[in-house]
Amino acid sequence: MLGIMQHDQLTTKSELKLLNQVQQWFEDFSLKYLFQLGWTETQLYRLNLALAEGFTNAVRHAHRTLPPETTIEIEVNLWINKIELRIWDHGNPFDPDAIAEPEPGTLQVGGYGWFLLRRLADRVVYERSEDGRNCLVIVKYLKEGQH
Repeated sequence: MLGIMQHDQLTTKSELKLLNQVQQWFEDFSLKYLFQLGWTETQLYRLNLALAEGFTNAVRHAHRTLPPETTIEIEVNLWINKIELRIWDHGNPFDPDAIAEPEPGTLQVGGYGWFLLRRLADRVVYERSEDGRNCLVIVKYLKEGQH
């Protein structure tokens, strides 16, 4: 397996109004590195949407009871054949498997974000680190079926 070609990270406060800055940071990274590797606008749009969903979930849910100064760290790692986004928060742990997937044709409160994330990315993993942080890992492969 080849090593990471590019890496960047961003640390931001837990405020929804910073979502535009987060997305602009990722878009700048994308324009600088991803297009030249053959990533399509559709793939980048889906990644940016997944990033937005992960960031807003961290602010709205994980950091709901924490001060807005609580940081969220975002990393992007780019390999020749895939990209990985990592969103680190300081909230309480949660079990994504406990979120019921919405039934087609029904309405429910909550659960759509996790459902959406799994549809936008090739792999979505939630991890709890030894230092007590949560990490949402979002992986997208350049070509379909490369997992």
